[in-house]
Amino acid sequence: MKRLRIDPRWPIQLARPVPAGAAPSCCSQIHAALRTFRPDQPFRAVRHQSTSALTLDSALEAAAADEPYDDGTDHVRFPPLERLPNATKLPSPLPERALTSAKLAALHARLSLPQKLPLQTLARALVDVSADENPLFNNVNLAFVGQTITHYHVAEWLMCRYPRLPMTIMYAAMKAYAGDEILHSVARSWGVESAAEPGGEVDPGLLQFSMYKPVSHIGFGYGRKDNSQVEQGRWRRGIANRVLFDDDFGEQIGHDTRKKAQIPTSSQRTFSYGTEETRAAAERAHAAAVRAVVGSVYAHCGREAGKAFIRAHILSRTIDVSTLFEFKSPVVELARLCQREDFEPPVARLLSETGRLSRTPVFVVGIFSGKDKLGEAVAGNLDHARYKAAMNSLKSWYLYSPGESVRVPSEMLVEGSKAWEPTYIDIGEIIHG
Repeated sequence: MKRLRIDPRWPIQLARPVPAGAAPSCCSQIHAALRTFRPDQPFRAVRHQSTSALTLDSALEAAAADEPYDDGTDHVRFPPLERLPNATKLPSPLPERALTSAKLAALHARLSLPQKLPLQTLARALVDVSADENPLFNNVNLAFVGQTITHYHVAEWLMCRYPRLPMTIMYAAMKAYAGDEILHSVARSWGVESAAEPGGEVDPGLLQFSMYKPVSHIGFGYGRKDNSQVEQGRWRRGIANRVLFDDDFGEQIGHDTRKKAQIPTSSQRTFSYGTEETRAAAERAHAAAVRAVVGSVYAHCGREAGKAFIRAHILSRTIDVSTLFEFKSPVVELARLCQREDFEPPVARLLSETGRLSRTPVFVVGIFSGKDKLGEAVAGNLDHARYKAAMNSLKSWYLYSPGESVRVPSEMLVEGSKAWEPTYIDIGEIIHG
């Protein structure tokens, strides 16, 4: 059987006749190219429109003619995205976007926040004052409320739990529970992530702040007119002065020991991951976000819900208060304490020893007031052991606690609470000149 040789004219003869005035189809263009093809001439590619391009053109024509166009998409299952009106020009995201943020919903569920607290308020708590200066959209007001409530509950708990705590140690303990560095770690444990730069296009579930904008002090206190006099030692800055003028942590207001933040150059940004100033700004922004969340819970859910939130996330942290002490002359301070309390003068006694003539001797020294042992310590020489025993005796006095389940004054605000029993109040620490 012989094979038939296909003639290029056969497809053209079988094609339908093109009406007069109609545009040539794709097949006719291909046939015309085949008819004009010559082996001795270079190949000339013919460009044709794709199906998607034809569909887009038809959609545009239907929209121009005000005709309904259906591309076959299920808009109930896949709703169209809403366009944001000039979102890139806003300093922070719109409050309406909080309802569609997965990060914000996850944070709300992770913290077990009540349903009374809306997502819009939680999104506002993540907008720092350095990102958006408008107080109607940033967290400065919520952070102020949260800071006040947090410091109040931390202070009353410390004063009732450790009634003999010196004021300087009280300041240090409050900072250990509610300081910027601690609240920064609390925010990171919550899973709060920060945006690279604030803006209206950022996800509302990200913390937004600027590292290079100065932020004023938020909280109570009075700034001194001239802090340089205190730095130079011309003015005395005692405990009473710190209680009257300084903030809740006993630190000067309007005085920053750190240098002002400077915008790093391109080379510095390439080889450096931040400076001390930028890290301090990040800590301050994260701490403000935590305080704003506390203020949001207090504003929407009430006093008891805010107190329970503080106990669950801040006061639940374990802090060894004994490591905050620092004594200059513990032996002299212990002697003055015994004199004030009408105790017998403290006496150091050697309880046990081993290897006195060896290379590593060990001495156990105890401090006694009459027949009562105030404290003991172990060291490599007698003087060091007596010094440490005096410090342990002072710590055992100052760290007296009536128990973990001590009542605080805020419990009297609850209706139907028991009658208040006055707590123990110490006359104060030993002032050693």
